[in-house]
Amino acid sequence: MTDEITSFQTVLDSLTAAGKEFPRKYLGHFSDIQPLELQTVMDVWERVNLSRKLSLLEGLDALAEKDTLVSFDDFASAILIDPEASIRTRALRLLVECEDEKLIPTYLNLLKNDPDAGVRAEAANVLSLFIELGELEEIAEDAYSEIKPALVESAKSEKEARVRRQALEALGWSSDKEVIALVESAFDDEVDTEWKASALVAMGRSVNDIWEDRVLRSLLDENNKIRKAAVQSAGMLALKSARIPLLSMLAEEEDDEVMMAVIWSLSQIGGEDVATYLEAVVAETEDDDLIAYLEEALDNLAFTEDLDRFDLLAIDPADIEDLDLLDDKEE
Repeated sequence: MTDEITSFQTVLDSLTAAGKEFPRKYLGHFSDIQPLELQTVMDVWERVNLSRKLSLLEGLDALAEKDTLVSFDDFASAILIDPEASIRTRALRLLVECEDEKLIPTYLNLLKNDPDAGVRAEAANVLSLFIELGELEEIAEDAYSEIKPALVESAKSEKEARVRRQALEALGWSSDKEVIALVESAFDDEVDTEWKASALVAMGRSVNDIWEDRVLRSLLDENNKIRKAAVQSAGMLALKSARIPLLSMLAEEEDDEVMMAVIWSLSQIGGEDVATYLEAVVAETEDDDLIAYLEEALDNLAFTEDLDRFDLLAIDPADIEDLDLLDDKEE
């Protein structure tokens, strides 16, 4: 028996062992798992207690957050049939960046038919990636033509509000007029702050400047969730008009989550003095995690400003034709 096989047998033994916590040192074995190894996991999966499964999945999620090179897609897709809703939910979260079109029918089935509202909401969230890819024409048209109507139906008719909101957010990438109307209706709900926040998330994903005034107004909202969603949308839409309000928030914002969103959105918008302000925050804080986040934002700001310079230097083909015509006339 090879060392590799012995090593994975140790992983299996740890998985089925008594106790709540799964050893973190074995998490990497589930990345890009081979078919034979996956089959051996599935053979014992029913014998693994629920707390052990949850510990494993929480560990995989945390590892995926830290290490962009790991992929748990094969394992996560295999356990989407788990009878426990909490397992299905966490499996979907591991698949949030997976672009495998073969999984679309499974996601749609979970969205429409899963008995658990949390799973249905997570399925809507996973499908948001395919709405984005569909708008970019990077998935098959027939696949896209199934996803959008299913999400629209969920946004309109799903009995659980959180699933409807998640479907609305997923549809944000779409330029469809029906989607725009749904977003407007959700934003105009003066009673439910959750709907307004979801509408702002959808606005940020739209790459549509028709939402500019609504986003700017929402930067001043008293509700932290709405204010955070507005800040994030301003960044995603790269609203230059939001730069001054966001710089003011950088000095005055009291909510930590909103402040982190402000920092990142400023890095997406760029412009005069943004780097100076962010560097000043770095100089004033002793929080190592915040410093690391600010340095990442400054790197992103440099990338944003490089793109802006490239756009300024870009030459329109029509301008080249005009120059050629001018040269011909001079000759």
